[in-house]
Amino acid sequence: MESYALLAAATLNAGTVLALAALGLLVNEKAGIVNLGAEGLMLCAALAAFVTVVHTGSDLLGFLAGMGAAALLAAVFGVLVIWLNTNQYATGLALSLFGAGFSAFAGIKYVQEKLPERPQFAIPGLADIPVLGPALFRQHPVAYLAVALVLFLVWFLYRSRAGLVLRSVGESPESAHALGYPVRRIRLAAVVAGGALCGLAGAYLVTIYTPLWVEGMVAGRGWIALALTTFATWRPARVLLGAYLFGGVTMLQFHLQGTGVEVPSQFLTMLPYLATIVVLALISRNPAWIRINMPASLGKPFYPGS
Repeated sequence: MESYALLAAATLNAGTVLALAALGLLVNEKAGIVNLGAEGLMLCAALAAFVTVVHTGSDLLGFLAGMGAAALLAAVFGVLVIWLNTNQYATGLALSLFGAGFSAFAGIKYVQEKLPERPQFAIPGLADIPVLGPALFRQHPVAYLAVALVLFLVWFLYRSRAGLVLRSVGESPESAHALGYPVRRIRLAAVVAGGALCGLAGAYLVTIYTPLWVEGMVAGRGWIALALTTFATWRPARVLLGAYLFGGVTMLQFHLQGTGVEVPSQFLTMLPYLATIVVLALISRNPAWIRINMPASLGKPFYPGS
């Protein structure tokens, strides 16, 4: 029973990284912008957070540094695709490649560095509940922040005026522009906010989930987060559930190895990516369902003068 509690705790921990990044991409896509650079954003944010924690010893400053680095890169991406009308897909891929190369180059001397002793968190009283306590109530505060963020986005997108405007920009930017809304600035704000969330995911990965720095340590999580937005049909609550599902698949490999199940490690390592491909293949069998839920102007440039 204890092993299952540990598996559940590890699933929440792994799912938090995916949830934060996917929610950031969800905000981007609700405004009509596709950002394929999540992998690069998370890598640069992870490096910025790790370097900051190494030199200051403060996890909070590390989170802020990671979010700031990713938000800055996202702003550059936003200016390119929103004002200069570069291709969103090509620019996103370029950002991803830049992030991978830059983080590898700049992080060489930090590969052997170690972070200060990691703090342990527990909610008094609840953390001592058998099974549920270790699984649910001994997580880092950012894990609970991810859940709170989902609730906030559900309210913001579907209950607030600002959320309605954001969705209208993603559905019909021409109509929003005709009503006097600054479509480009709204899209840029969404891109920067989404980038900051990807940065928080990268910072959490390098300071809490796996407290070390190695080249390419994001290991495809940015791409999985991108797939999650489609898997969740652009709904925040479904993003969270999907993140925990993929987090569970990721941690299952370690659980099976720990219980002595003789499965090739290469097969276990590819499980999360195999699950991503299977889910996307199943979803793509019903393109009409995707079109109904997908923002109508997703990936399409907007020209105010047209």
